[in-house]
Amino acid sequence: MRIVFIGPPGAGKGTQCRRLSRELAIPHISSGEMLRATRNDSTLGELVASYINGGQLAPDDLMMQFIIERLRQPDCQRGYLLDGFPRTVNQAEMLTAYLSERDQRIDSVVNLILQEDVLVQRLLARADLEGRADDTPETIQARLKVFRDRTEPVLGHYRGRGIVIDIDAAGTPEEVFGRVCGSLQGT
Repeated sequence: MRIVFIGPPGAGKGTQCRRLSRELAIPHISSGEMLRATRNDSTLGELVASYINGGQLAPDDLMMQFIIERLRQPDCQRGYLLDGFPRTVNQAEMLTAYLSERDQRIDSVVNLILQEDVLVQRLLARADLEGRADDTPETIQARLKVFRDRTEPVLGHYRGRGIVIDIDAAGTPEEVFGRVCGSLQGT
């Protein structure tokens, strides 16, 4: 299975992907974690850090390079969960083209939905708990705006294919996971 998780920052994409990765025994590929891991590695890492720390998206071509490199790994042959990619319609189109060249496709897109005030509370709590430099009140608002402006349209790209599953992301991680699993069983 090839599944994309979409949702605003703080909706629980990482939490749900980690659980589903264990359940399905396929890798969880977090674009944010990949980018954060490169921050101190090189000049490229410093460039990436400047985007993340400002609450902005890394350029599409750069992101696609990171994703392709990861998808070529042997553990991705049986499937994977994409968390935080694609974040723009252009990235979605690039991913579709890459996969179709290999006679593959995205099977499902899980859209995690949560009210903005709850998202902000979750992100501020995560900043305290994990020490995330990219979860300040200013960058949270910038990231939510970027999500509304650039990532929400990705859902339209996939809705036209009939593969979007809308999930209420309110409640405990266990409750949300139950909704995710129940929705994916029908796909």
